[in-house]
Amino acid sequence: MPPTPLRVGLIGYGYAGKTFHAPLIAATPGLQLAGVASSDAAKVRADWPRVDVAADAQTLIARGDIDLIVIATPNETHAPLAHAALRAGKHVVVDKPFALNLDEARELVAAAHACDRLLSVFHNRRWDSDFLGVKQAIADGRVGRVVHFESHIDRYRPDVRRRWREGTGPGAGLWFDLGPHLIDQALQLFGPPARVQANLAMQRAGALSEDWAHVVLDYAHGLRVILHAGMLVAGASPRFVVHGERGSLVKREADRQEAQLKAGIVPGADGWGVDPDPLRFFDIDATCDIATPPGDQRRYYLGVERALRGAGPNPVTPGEALAVMAVLESARQSAREGRSVTGVDPGP
Repeated sequence: MPPTPLRVGLIGYGYAGKTFHAPLIAATPGLQLAGVASSDAAKVRADWPRVDVAADAQTLIARGDIDLIVIATPNETHAPLAHAALRAGKHVVVDKPFALNLDEARELVAAAHACDRLLSVFHNRRWDSDFLGVKQAIADGRVGRVVHFESHIDRYRPDVRRRWREGTGPGAGLWFDLGPHLIDQALQLFGPPARVQANLAMQRAGALSEDWAHVVLDYAHGLRVILHAGMLVAGASPRFVVHGERGSLVKREADRQEAQLKAGIVPGADGWGVDPDPLRFFDIDATCDIATPPGDQRRYYLGVERALRGAGPNPVTPGEALAVMAVLESARQSAREGRSVTGVDPGP
């Protein structure tokens, strides 16, 4: 007999909550979407008619039947809501970025430790097809020792939209929105850098926060990692470029899961996460294609479910989330001061 599902309360039903968290939670064996806190109850009920809707976060957090709280709200509310949920005895998943700064993130880690609760950050892009393909090819030694790694998340959105992500408030801007994905994937492959050099800019007419980011991570033995995101890229920008001593890799197209979720495809349905775009491998003698493995972001929530039952590790540990915050914050400092930042250390 399968175990009783763990009951999940989701705070926030904007883009992240609606597109990613709710469908992935509902499609994960052992988890049950038991409640959503949203000011737009009609929007939630249109998608999840049998799920209870709370008008505010505190009402959902106070429910005695909720095991796990997932926070998918504007960035400046992540830390306060996570603290409230931990104090109420809940396990907590926080959407990226973990917090507004490293100090806030460290305080959250200390609070989770004091409350003896699981705290995890939703770095779902570890389970994207494009990243999994590049990661496997590097591990297989296809390119040998890596000397140059580029990771792009580029979009074409010339019009500035009226939403908090593109506004002037705390945690707004493209670097805090997409930077955590780019950083986490780089750290999974290469660990923490020795130095961060960053350039952030506002390029679109009417931009209120940075909509272009170019960050270089320096590593030993000449390895350089370039993390790039822009909002005025209509095409011709590959997702990954990798150069090594034995060859090069290019992954042109991005993982399809976000597009599938937006199209209403249920996670796990036929074709879920399948990526028809192969990696292209180049060496001095030949060029060939390498099939891209399917992605499956449900693996994050499967990891959370197992961790809560004591059957596996936290899929994204607080220490890993702190390391991402350290690079995120160092890049902001680098761009602000116009210099490289060394000693990128998440601390205890």
